[in-house]
Amino acid sequence: MAETHVLFVEDDDVIREATQLALERDGFAVTAMPDGLSGLESFRARRPDIALLDVMLPGMDGVSLCRRIRDESTVPVIMLSARADSIDVVLGLEAGADDYVTKPFDGAVLMARIRAVLRRFGHAGGAGAGGGDGGDRGGQGERGLLAFGDLEVDTEGMEVRKGGAPVALTPTEMRLLLEFSSAPGTVLSRDKLLERVWDYGWGGDTRVVDVHVQRLRTKIGQDRIETVRGFGYKLRA
Repeated sequence: MAETHVLFVEDDDVIREATQLALERDGFAVTAMPDGLSGLESFRARRPDIALLDVMLPGMDGVSLCRRIRDESTVPVIMLSARADSIDVVLGLEAGADDYVTKPFDGAVLMARIRAVLRRFGHAGGAGAGGGDGGDRGGQGERGLLAFGDLEVDTEGMEVRKGGAPVALTPTEMRLLLEFSSAPGTVLSRDKLLERVWDYGWGGDTRVVDVHVQRLRTKIGQDRIETVRGFGYKLRA
């Protein structure tokens, strides 16, 4: 982890300094900034491997900062929110964040979430990305090309096209789509998706799944992923 660069944007001096020290002790290189504007400047100057953003920031709030970062990059983003039930959590996820951690947070939990995000981003194009058992994969073609109507998923090239036009997905959205496309027509529970896509070995907040499914729907078609009430989601074959 010595070469992994973390951008940490937090306006509370005590939290910022303590968390930076903890991250550095764990082998991360850290750039810590006190506000959204300086955080954006640092992101553009150094291009970190992952960004930790507090929701409430002076100058530019964390949600706006996440949106600006997502406009320019697919770098993983974790939001830090003071309240688990806050609408800020959903806003951060809708802005493109990949996960969130509630403050006050345990240092070990934060490290585990950072590593989980980095693992799945580092292996977004690997063999484990789909997580399926190799069953019915719909319109399987050459070179791992799957076709579902006008939707094409290239599981080797990590590319998606809809009606022949390329669809830009974040790594998390791509992994989510790979899970669905590995078992079209099969209902996947939120807990199963948390385990396979977010690498959660424990219970997590299913809002993360719901928001990312909605983001994916806006890109590949609202009717492509069906909600099965009380059970989860499935890709329409």
